[in-house]
Amino acid sequence: MRSVDRVTRSLRALERTASTSRVLNLLAIQADSGHRPEHAEHPLFRNRILNTALILKHRLRNDDIFLFDEARPTATKIIIPFDRTDLGLGGQSFFVGQRGWVELLREASNDRTDMTRDLATLSMIDMLPSLDPFLLREHLRRHGMNIAPCYFALSSGDLAQMQGFVAAEITRLIELAYRHTGRTSGAHVARLVEALLSTDVDERLEPLRATLVMEGESFKEGVFSWKGFLYYKWMLTRLWPQMATVSGEIGQLVISGARDTETARYLDDARRRLQGGVVVERNAVQRAIKIYDDAFEDLIDNGKPQAFRDFLLRAPEMFISLGEKVGVISHIASYWRYRFAEGRTPTAHVDEAIDIFQDFEGGLSVTLTS
Repeated sequence: MRSVDRVTRSLRALERTASTSRVLNLLAIQADSGHRPEHAEHPLFRNRILNTALILKHRLRNDDIFLFDEARPTATKIIIPFDRTDLGLGGQSFFVGQRGWVELLREASNDRTDMTRDLATLSMIDMLPSLDPFLLREHLRRHGMNIAPCYFALSSGDLAQMQGFVAAEITRLIELAYRHTGRTSGAHVARLVEALLSTDVDERLEPLRATLVMEGESFKEGVFSWKGFLYYKWMLTRLWPQMATVSGEIGQLVISGARDTETARYLDDARRRLQGGVVVERNAVQRAIKIYDDAFEDLIDNGKPQAFRDFLLRAPEMFISLGEKVGVISHIASYWRYRFAEGRTPTAHVDEAIDIFQDFEGGLSVTLTS
């Protein structure tokens, strides 16, 4: 499995560059936060081996589908490294829900005790379209699970790419927080952006806490929500141009192979439904983001922290819907580009085209009509 599996073969690359929404790197979280009492007191998984695994959202390939009793386009993949100090050696992998997966998990994690809680956690993770930490945290919390905040950090790859975007978003607020000191240099803004995006909420954010008139746990919750909306806004700046291109290519897809009249009608109707459905989903996401933007503008323009503070504390309620929509749009954009190279006319056999369209339609939350 070490040499054959394409994912385990590139574990080092996953560790460095993987998107937060695609990979949950528990080994990296242990390295960064294993010294914190909360890491052990409120773990994501009780089994220590499983709690250092890599979890991926994975598009099933043809040689994966036979592992399941029911057809499904994506699955949650668990990778347990053979050597936690050298990911290049690969690891043992399996999917949540494949035949015999519980026994594979027990064997890989060396655990014959009651794993009910960990199995339930994996099943809840498998329900989600992505591993977006804001969606994941709210989903688990709604099911009564108290997990330490360190498990919901952004990946290093995403953090690096988000720095400039977040700086541009919050510079005006930083100027408001430091209006009496004049300390708003580029380096100063960069330090505050780093503090805002980090796992910890520490004294570096004190001026922002004072501006928002928030205390203790409410400020920590507020910062988490704030990061969530900044993350979604950043994700969407990347997704919308991709989706515009993909939507056009869906209409241009050349489908080969014989088909009857009913199949041909489905394919034509599915193209139109998908193109329209993506627009509807986009509009719903933009409405949610606008609620955040309006609350933020009210704070900046009118100096009213109350509305923005109240919004931040209510915001996690929006993460389920928002995270699911962004996850589905991201899946459509990323899988389409994985399957069809940019700049070439997309071509697929009729059976594959049906599979792709049904997968995409099944993910969209809107009711699709022709």
